[in-house]
Amino acid sequence: MEDLGLTADGAPAHDHGSLLRLLGRRPRLLLVDDQPLNIQALYQVFSADYQVFMSTQASQAVALCRDRQPDLLLLDVEMPGMDGYELCRELKRTPDLRGIPVIFVTAHQDAEAETRGLEAGAVDFISKPFNAGVVRARVKAQLSLKLQSDLLRRLAFLDGLTGLYNRRHFDERYDLEFQRARRTGAPLSLVLADVDFFKRYNDHYGHLAGDDCLRRVATALKDCLKRPGDLLSRYGGEEFACVLPETDLAGALAVATSMEQAVREQQMPHEQSDTSPLVTISLGVACVQPHAGVEPAQLITTADEQLYRAKAQGRARACAFQL
Repeated sequence: MEDLGLTADGAPAHDHGSLLRLLGRRPRLLLVDDQPLNIQALYQVFSADYQVFMSTQASQAVALCRDRQPDLLLLDVEMPGMDGYELCRELKRTPDLRGIPVIFVTAHQDAEAETRGLEAGAVDFISKPFNAGVVRARVKAQLSLKLQSDLLRRLAFLDGLTGLYNRRHFDERYDLEFQRARRTGAPLSLVLADVDFFKRYNDHYGHLAGDDCLRRVATALKDCLKRPGDLLSRYGGEEFACVLPETDLAGALAVATSMEQAVREQQMPHEQSDTSPLVTISLGVACVQPHAGVEPAQLITTADEQLYRAKAQGRARACAFQL
């Protein structure tokens, strides 16, 4: 249980060291309050142990959440324009942001205001003037719960054999990235990779060797990705999928080419291959700048077509197409 940041009785471990171990970095907090003095007071409470980002406008907070990916949001209720309740509801309506816990820190002390905050999606409600120790303890408690939930969710999205993300996670993330690309106008690329003559490999070397082969291929592919936002998953069987946000066709083809070379450099013998004495992969690459007339399935279909084109041309290569 220690790796999950739990105490012996299963309760969350709230010390800062546990949070650091879970995250591998300092937790990120976003403070949103139209009064700079309030923000400064909270900053002094958390700046030593947390990465703290600040905003005096609720209308900017959604963009900040996307850009900074905070682990928790401390939010005032009364602000000009969009108030805290509406901001909280907006975050909960946004698929890639709804998991950010929101704690209201407000001068309101009545039960009605607290009820409204919790109904909007907040996880806690702290009244001003606040006690620094209480705020610190509540933030640690909510962060610990969120990180444990994230870890359990991540485990549910992992492929047990390769350690990569599984098809379920790919489907969710791919849809989010496609919608984000449609919104921003940035290019989105997809790479599909397939181990050449893998059934023959399994039949000749045995399924245990086949499992080891897939693990080594997965590691080689993963090592080719340098950006945190790139997504590599096991798509099914001996097939892998890689989503490359904000990547044009030339960039995606370069990644695919490096993947093909990385697998070849593993020097895994494959006596039953018609292509090479070593294990190789074929890859299909597709790129699109999504607009209203393009559906997510079209990019997948195009990448799949390019994968079959690579196989038809002799395998152990990448073929690409711009929608």
